[in-house]
Amino acid sequence: MTALSLCVKEPATLPPVAVTTDFLVIGSGIAGLTFALDVADQGEVVVVTKRSSEESNTRWAQGGIAAVISPEDTFAAHIEDTLVAGAGLCHDVVVDICVREGPDRILELMERGARFDRDKDGSIALAREGGHSARRVLHVADATGLEVERALLERCRAHPNIRIREHHMAIDLIVMSRFGGPDVCVGAYVLNTATRKDGEDDAKSHLVETYLARATVLASGGAGKVYLYTSNPDVATGDGIAMAYRAGAEIANMEFYQFHPTCLYHPQAKSFLITEALRGEGAILRLPDGAPFMANHDPRKELAPRDIVARAIDFEMKRTGSEFVLLDITHKPASFVVDHFPTIYAECLRFGIDITSQPIPVVPAAHYLCGGISTDLHGRTTIPGLWAVGECACTGLHGANRLASNSLLEGLVFGHRAAVKLTSNIGELRKSPPPEVPEWQIGDAVPSDEEVVVTHNWDELRRTMWNYVGIVRSNARLRRAARRIALLQDEIREYYWRHLVTRDLLELRNIATVAELIVGCASARHESRGLHHTIDYPQTSDRYAVDTVVKRGVPPHLRGR
Repeated sequence: MTALSLCVKEPATLPPVAVTTDFLVIGSGIAGLTFALDVADQGEVVVVTKRSSEESNTRWAQGGIAAVISPEDTFAAHIEDTLVAGAGLCHDVVVDICVREGPDRILELMERGARFDRDKDGSIALAREGGHSARRVLHVADATGLEVERALLERCRAHPNIRIREHHMAIDLIVMSRFGGPDVCVGAYVLNTATRKDGEDDAKSHLVETYLARATVLASGGAGKVYLYTSNPDVATGDGIAMAYRAGAEIANMEFYQFHPTCLYHPQAKSFLITEALRGEGAILRLPDGAPFMANHDPRKELAPRDIVARAIDFEMKRTGSEFVLLDITHKPASFVVDHFPTIYAECLRFGIDITSQPIPVVPAAHYLCGGISTDLHGRTTIPGLWAVGECACTGLHGANRLASNSLLEGLVFGHRAAVKLTSNIGELRKSPPPEVPEWQIGDAVPSDEEVVVTHNWDELRRTMWNYVGIVRSNARLRRAARRIALLQDEIREYYWRHLVTRDLLELRNIATVAELIVGCASARHESRGLHHTIDYPQTSDRYAVDTVVKRGVPPHLRGR
């Protein structure tokens, strides 16, 4: 695979009118907001988010947050469960940090207003999900992320040192080496669509602003929209990963994309996740004829890790020719189902499915990226001044497959760790004044009258990824995907240079970069491990118990630790 190509407009030489801050946070999910709150007493924070501040993967997290808070649970058990799910690629020290620091971060989250469900005796209610050996998942019915996002946003909005800029999408990171300076990130160019009038498209209200910061933190979430079917909201287009790659940061383990086994299958339903907690509470996976099948694939049956369950469903769908399988919890009392899963009950009922008496038709869908921007134990990337936390980062916690409900935990732990590291050095950060950088240049770009190019390429790219780089892969499929993505990249690059940037164009550009990274990393791993399963190399090999890394100008390759 050749080095991935850049697609960056060169700025002009005019002095900018820049927004300056101590900390620039790109993204408004659990990791970014936790970081913002933890540094806000020490400096000014600007949070930019490309749509409303509530719209993030965090908001749509149903299951909960895994943490050892029960006296019947142990750190050792949570660590072991995480390592087993990660299929030999977890970084042991990171797993240990997240598991042991998790309870304190949960306590802070509760002090910030998050209200988790409690049992009748007043203790925190704990659920069990696939891959866990104990009940350790804190939750708020089946809408945990919504409550977490609410609590954090309320605190951020009330803090005088935090400014949230909604409808602001980062275009590219500002790295001084582009202008003859050191290789350090000092902020980002940001497309402001907040001033857009009703009915006016992005191009007609084109305004690119310069944001300069002493530390830039990518907390932009995942990239599920790179696949045709996903549980992710529309904002999940891999923006932070693509920007970091273009800036020269190291990216790792992009081949490991987790497909959630159970999303609602209905022609009018869009990306609705059916939480793993249903299986944790006894729901059974069945073929359309009612026959259970998970015992044929794993002794843990419905409580096997997500990669195993997703592959089992994919296998049975292909074997039987069915377009879905069934998730059945009708053997539980109706009151139990409604009380524990009110969101899922209401949403399914909206589509004519009463889950208390009818099984739910489900299919796998792209859910969570285990790879991302390489970071150290404090969220630092390989570019000075640039940090990454949350799903866009590759910390080593998840390895080749994420254990259920470890994602929000990681966001809490690493959002906090990055904040502690940065604020411990706040005096040193403030020694130098913000640099002068050129403003964004429009050049000869004009508003587009061919938006069909964006929508067509968007659809083709996602279908290509779904068909060739999905749950089960092969060398031939990866080669086909690489050829098609390369052609799409050429078209996107040409379009990008000719027209004013819009949010849709930037998202297309970013998912194309993410797609190429996924294909490249998958092509370099000649084994099946965790979320990467290929029919050409069906076995797991000790030789490949290492990370796959890629950097601009350097093809994907394996690297030991």
